Amino acid sequence: MNAPTANWSYPTAIKFGPGRVKELAAHVRAAGMARPLLVTDRGLAALPITAAALDVLAAGGLGRALFAEVDPNPTEANMAAGIAAFLAGGHDGVVAFGGGSALDLAKMIALMARQRPGLSVWELEDIGDWWTRADAAAIAPLVAVPTTAGTGSEVGRAGVLTNSATHRKKIIFHPGLMPKVTICDPELTVGMPKAITAGTGMDALAHCLEAYCSPFYHPMSQGIALEGMRLVLGNLETAWREPGNLEARAHMMSAAAMGAVAFQKGLGAIHSLSHPVGAVYNTHHGTTNAVVMPFVLDFNRPAIGDRIAAAAAYLGIAGGFEGFRARVVALNAALGIPARLGAMGVQRDRLDELTVMALEDPSCGGNPVPMTAANTRALYEACL
Repeated sequence: MNAPTANWSYPTAIKFGPGRVKELAAHVRAAGMARPLLVTDRGLAALPITAAALDVLAAGGLGRALFAEVDPNPTEANMAAGIAAFLAGGHDGVVAFGGGSALDLAKMIALMARQRPGLSVWELEDIGDWWTRADAAAIAPLVAVPTTAGTGSEVGRAGVLTNSATHRKKIIFHPGLMPKVTICDPELTVGMPKAITAGTGMDALAHCLEAYCSPFYHPMSQGIALEGMRLVLGNLETAWREPGNLEARAHMMSAAAMGAVAFQKGLGAIHSLSHPVGAVYNTHHGTTNAVVMPFVLDFNRPAIGDRIAAAAAYLGIAGGFEGFRARVVALNAALGIPARLGAMGVQRDRLDELTVMALEDPSCGGNPVPMTAANTRALYEACL
């Protein structure tokens, strides 16, 4: 066997710990901004943690501009509204504040607000070197402040945007989308609704699990993914049951960032099944990942059985592959996550459409077992 060859990139400056959001103005200013636009979602916009973040910016002489027209699965219409707000306010950078939807849309605003006329965001999908079509110098600087522990978008170079005409989720990539600084303050996650704590936490587990199982060569991601799984399995249920437990919340924030770093190695069928369901039925992404996870484990077992057994041993789970799968099922049940996609509203008469979309999703290319029209539809049937 020949020695492997690969290209690797690891992320940004992370300011981690309770109360670190108080440093927001200093880090925004250091990133070169004087008139930042804080982008968050509608639900967060009225909450005290957002007001406090705006207070920190205002006290630092950076204004308190806010954009919150962010849907749970953001679209190009949300992006256009955000760009209009960015330009109308004469802003020079973006503070991405919130969960995955807000962070992803903030990235799209920063990416596209100052690009050349005529360039479509869909021309920057994560395919080959399409990212080179963008003017890197035109990307506005970003500072990220996650308020959930799941997506890991705060340490990523991409965002997910849903095409409202086709209902396809697209991954938009550019190296310049890496935030200059990320502030991970676990105190910001304390007020999350329990369902969001569960769903985002399972999203972090999905990222780590799929990266760990991906067939590509990336030993750094492999190790990070394994430790990320340990942190999720050891802390998610505690964070869900005891919202004020800052130790568990902090470990979940670490696991979320680790998952996003790890999935540079690849994602797989969990995400390729989940993305179409979210785009068509507007389901929560992490919760959808959790529902399909046990069935994807079964699907991939011929290729990952030994690897999962090794992970189970490290994680202190008895029973090898079966024990690991049972642990995932038990965690889903403890968190109140539905057992099947049918409980989330998915209908059998759209499975052919979802199958086509899943096979178009770039995540399927990293699945350990090759995905075909026949086996992907059968996998949806099992999840239903």
